[in-house]
Order: sequence, then structure tokens, then C-alpha cells
Amino acid sequence: MATLTHDLSSQLQGAPLQQVAQQLGIDPAQASSAVSAALPLLMGALGRNASQPEGAQALFGALQKDHAGGDIGSVLGAVLGGASGRQADGAGILGHIFGGSQERAQAGVAQATGLQSSQAGQLLKILAPIVMAYLAKRMFQQRTGAPGGAANADPGALAGILGQEQQEIRQQGGLGGGLLGAVLDQDGDGQLGIGDLMKIGGGLLGGGR
Repeated sequence: MATLTHDLSSQLQGAPLQQVAQQLGIDPAQASSAVSAALPLLMGALGRNASQPEGAQALFGALQKDHAGGDIGSVLGAVLGGASGRQADGAGILGHIFGGSQERAQAGVAQATGLQSSQAGQLLKILAPIVMAYLAKRMFQQRTGAPGGAANADPGALAGILGQEQQEIRQQGGLGGGLLGAVLDQDGDGQLGIGDLMKIGGGLLGGGR
């Protein structure tokens, strides 16, 4: 079964990815690699947050109140168009997802992908509302065979889905899993794990895994 991250990444291919690349001033191939690094980090961080009951409750409430009913195209258009409102507030969403680790996440994406720090921050601000809209659609729109469909949409189901996603990301390793560990596993000690990130970035830039 495809992971949520893989499913969302595939939905971003084509025109959405072209728009992101144009916004960041990079070519589509680099944008694709950067998205492949940033999406697992966002999903994994949400999985960590939802592992606590109060975190799952807060995230579920935000999805229900602010992000239900949006789709990738409309949310991307709103974000790139500078729309106001919680649905498109990438900076605000990142604050909730990463808390005090937000700068570390931005620096990690930059090091792992070769983007400038400002571009990495912009990418995360673009992707965060899209991830939230995707999760809301996944939770509240009934889909045959889809986990967490509307019939059993509650904070516990959301925590289960995201917990499994985080586990999958870590098990698959690669750029996304390595970045997730380097950013989240520091737990506030102020150390970015530069050595690990350099290894991750070297693997990407060198074409390795």
C-alpha cells in the first residue's frame, strides 16, 4: 500500500510541481527532489505530534475547522496567491507542527536539498497547508477502502494513520527518513546534527541513496 507521503507526492507531480518550482526559482527536477525530502519531514512531525492524545485532538480539530473541503489545486493557488486565512497560513501551520524546531527543520531541508535557507523555508510554507488539506480530505471524505474515512473520523483514527506513516517513513530511510530523524530526534538540545545532514545531502547531490 502506498504511504500517504507517496500518494500526496504523486498528486503534486505535473502542474503543481511546476508552480512550486517557478515560485522558488528552481528547475522542476530540483523542486521534485526537495518536495521528496520535505513531505516526509512534515508528515513525520505530524505523526509525532499526534502520538500524544492532546496533540491528536488539536490536530483533528484544526483539520475539521480550518482545512476540510480544500483540495491541492485550490490550496496551492491560495498560498501562491498570498491569500490570508488559516487554510493558507503556512507559517502558522509550521509553528504548530515543529514548535521550537522550526528553524532546525528549515536548515535541515536546505542542507539536504541544496536549496538556500530562504527557499527551504518558502517550500515548507507552501507544502504545510497542502499537507493539512490532504489529511483533511483523507479523514473526512468517505473513500472506499481508505483508512480513516468519514465513518471513523476521530482523533484516535488520525493518530493511528499518522503513527503508521511516521513508522513507514523511518523504516524506508533514504532522504526523507534521515532528515526526519536528524531534525526531530535532537529534542531541543540546540544541535542540528550537521554531520548527519551532510551525509544525507552528500547522498542526494551525489546521486546515491
